[in-house]
Amino acid sequence: MAPTKTGVEVEGRQLVLTNLDKVLYPDVGFTKGEVIDYYARIAPVLLPHLAGRALTRKRYPDGVDSTPFFEKNAPRHTPDWVRTVVVPSPGSTKDRETVNYVVVEGLPTLVWLANLAALELHVPQWTVGPRGAIHDSDLLVLDLDPGPPATVVECCQVALLLREVLARPEYGGLQAWAKTSGSKGLQLYVPIAPQPGEKTSAYAKKLAECLEREHPELIVSRMTKALRPGKVLIDWSQNNAAKTTVAPYSLRAREAPTVSTPVTWAEVEACDSPQDLRFTAADVLERVDRSGDLFAPLLELRQRLPAPPG
Repeated sequence: MAPTKTGVEVEGRQLVLTNLDKVLYPDVGFTKGEVIDYYARIAPVLLPHLAGRALTRKRYPDGVDSTPFFEKNAPRHTPDWVRTVVVPSPGSTKDRETVNYVVVEGLPTLVWLANLAALELHVPQWTVGPRGAIHDSDLLVLDLDPGPPATVVECCQVALLLREVLARPEYGGLQAWAKTSGSKGLQLYVPIAPQPGEKTSAYAKKLAECLEREHPELIVSRMTKALRPGKVLIDWSQNNAAKTTVAPYSLRAREAPTVSTPVTWAEVEACDSPQDLRFTAADVLERVDRSGDLFAPLLELRQRLPAPPG
């Protein structure tokens, strides 16, 4: 069957949207048109967190029950008005020494990607300049991953412990912000003055090891899967320059269109069920209408990251 096509104008750009009625989340009947609508409506708070960051897309052209594919390089049919940037990537797959990334600079690019069923948007902790120069990391991320039967409830306990340690003078007296992963875990973000990725990784690893020593019954800092059941992995490796983390406000490819959602510390403190921190696209649009972008401080605040103690 030939795809159905709908021509639209988005901020002066002409786009052709296809198969808007195609169901991408079968369990709840959420369609491609609804995916595009969500991204268009959440754009005012999402776009600032994508700005200047090389985007990796996780695409589900046949829906979340199908096999997805990660896409780093801009596809061949990329419109000439979409910003792309060539970034060195030695040792990458397919014998390429560079990757030609998409950088989302506005609503037309975001809608174009949503039309490609790029449900999940993943970004690194570093940015690229106007001419493609790679800047140092300006975010430190701690990805809290629960090993069953642990859930996001235990992740919240760990997040509160991390908040306390980050505030210690020897760790820099740093502030952090939390968001759900949109899947099973929680992520803490610390906005920092730009640092090489090796330094942020070293700091994050020391922090994770400190928490593991203080709370070995709850926390693990090592990737060994055998150590993880019933505990929360503090994945410090997300700060490696080659790694990406799901962007704030990105959809996730779960049974329902859940979203990686910024949350308040009061919500983290009050969480006693995984459902307490499960938010769908509709929920997040309502939250943003009510409270704005809870991650807005990450766009301006830059905290000095000290050398890790010990």
